[in-house]
Amino acid sequence: MGLTELIATYATQFIQHFGYASVFVLMVMESMVLPVPSEAVMPFAGFLIAGKTFTFWQVVFFSTCGSIVGSLISYCAGYYGGMPFVKKFGRYILLDAHELAATEKYFKKRGDITILICRFIPVVRHIISIPAGTGKMNIIKFSIFTIIGAGLWNAFLAHVGFVLKSNWSEVMKYSHIIDIVVVLLLLALIGLYVMRHLKRKKQRP
Repeated sequence: MGLTELIATYATQFIQHFGYASVFVLMVMESMVLPVPSEAVMPFAGFLIAGKTFTFWQVVFFSTCGSIVGSLISYCAGYYGGMPFVKKFGRYILLDAHELAATEKYFKKRGDITILICRFIPVVRHIISIPAGTGKMNIIKFSIFTIIGAGLWNAFLAHVGFVLKSNWSEVMKYSHIIDIVVVLLLLALIGLYVMRHLKRKKQRP
């Protein structure tokens, strides 16, 4: 069993074991700036749709509920804590003041529609709720744009997983190439984490 198949097998088994609750909780974490990317959750939920263990609309519903709950928690952190919150707790959730400042600038420039657009942008998607709270965005509008954006993104990733699983035998013909890509991505993520850790350590007084 190659690395890709191994990851797919255990990730799918984990989600299947804990059911829709796991999709909900993982997406809450994803929307709270924790290192749980939706790209590593939703496609495997799509695998279970292909296996008729889950249904498409229930996956979209529970994942989007998770997204809005996590986003509202981050929104409240920004609303009541703002930059002081990030400076105090950011290092524990892989977020620093520079990233938040850049996202706040983008948010102010682009307006409310940014909440919708940023649900499709890696990294920015994870932290946009904090500057929305810091900027005191109307919480109703924030929730509506978040639900629409997260719903579309989650549905897309679940569909990707469904298609991949439905054509798994064809995908596995190229498993050796996929394994190399997966290893490179993992090494890149580890390298990024180490560099950010060293950068933060250097910046501390």
